Amino acid sequence: MAFIQNFSFPSKYLATEPQVSIILPSRKLANDPNKQIWEIDRKFKTLYLLHGAGDNQTHWSRFTNVEWFAEKYNIAIVMPEGNMSFYSDMVHGQKYWSYLSNELPKYMQAVFPLSEKREDNFVAGVSMGGYGAYKLALSCPENFFAAASLSGALNIVEMLLKEHVLLSDKFRDSNKNAFGEERLVKGTPNDLFYLLKYDIDNKKPLPHLYQNVGTEDFLYEYNQDFRRYAQTLGVPLSYEESQGVHDWDYWQEQLPRVFDWLGKIMQNKSF
Repeated sequence: MAFIQNFSFPSKYLATEPQVSIILPSRKLANDPNKQIWEIDRKFKTLYLLHGAGDNQTHWSRFTNVEWFAEKYNIAIVMPEGNMSFYSDMVHGQKYWSYLSNELPKYMQAVFPLSEKREDNFVAGVSMGGYGAYKLALSCPENFFAAASLSGALNIVEMLLKEHVLLSDKFRDSNKNAFGEERLVKGTPNDLFYLLKYDIDNKKPLPHLYQNVGTEDFLYEYNQDFRRYAQTLGVPLSYEESQGVHDWDYWQEQLPRVFDWLGKIMQNKSF
């Protein structure tokens, strides 16, 4: 196992050096424990794992056993810093979307032994990161084979309309920075409903989608909105729910389900 906690590189989009946590599995390389990473002639399947609002890239390794899953499924995991951006090119802030969708994958694939193939690249996230995961996979379906959301902010249009009820001043200010004072998101590339319909209308290769949310989560109904919309469009969607709220206890509990689903995707490309 190689675990790099504070890797950074100069980003032309962010004009700073954002930190990235990276896990590279090693114990099962080529099914030979005596081989090292430089002795194999292949590249890793990769999962980009996105954090939620108010967290950072270290929360995955601090609050879950994500390293264990990297070894079990023999998959590299890239955990980028997304700040409070909603993984967008912020109206009042930095270009986190350009960084995430363009610069980060290319840099990671140039520096580490990560596969560039669509069928080897996946993305997942919690809360804001669940939104970001679907946004990335639906915006770049030619690059990502599957996306998973845990308690994702999937109906961002309705969430922003009701943010005065749902969110604290801190989060409302962050949303204004990300999307602007008017929060004009509907029908734009920041709207997951728009992206899903756009991909279908333009015959894009849809990624496999997995959705999981707690029944007591404050984003539960917004998850049902997206689930119903996908059903109306005839989009296959693997859905699970369990009793739970919007916290790391629930996400740690559900993480095995995400990797079990992802493992089946990796084993059978037609799953």
